[in-house]
Amino acid sequence: MISTASSMMRRGLSPSVSAVAEEAGVSRSTAYRYFPTLADMLRAVVAEALGPILDWNDPAKESEARLATLYDKTFARLAEHEATFRAAIRQSLEPSTEVPGDKTLGRGHRKALLARAVATSGLPARHSERLIQALSLTFGIEAMIVLKDICGLDDRGARDVATWAAQALLHAARQDAGLDQS
Repeated sequence: MISTASSMMRRGLSPSVSAVAEEAGVSRSTAYRYFPTLADMLRAVVAEALGPILDWNDPAKESEARLATLYDKTFARLAEHEATFRAAIRQSLEPSTEVPGDKTLGRGHRKALLARAVATSGLPARHSERLIQALSLTFGIEAMIVLKDICGLDDRGARDVATWAAQALLHAARQDAGLDQS
């Protein structure tokens, strides 16, 4: 079902659980047993597309290197599965009556990944949390959409600008915390 949903999304469709079940040749009751809501199915599709990014960890000690590695791997994966991520974000923005107030689609991974990337920064907790919030603006499919669709960059250009912004934010956070005097 995940593969079928992803394929349908890459074709520009916004499939329901029932539509995916039909195309996959799976009974509706089986489909809804695994994916009670559209949001559940979309979370599974996004997790599959993110793949190895969810388990990312870099042994480098410096946060600059960790951020660069994370952005490099993530933006490559986003480019590879761009149509799926764009479809997922489109569907997540559509009103849902399945689970009123369910705003969890795709939430959680971003902050956790960014926290791992800056864990070695030496920033106090307050500064680290603010940095993670700021980095969230430069990370993920939303940043890629802005950089490609509005700024006209290609995949590599989008990754390079996002990484540059992340490094600049890290430097600013260190200065703000009094850790970097340059």
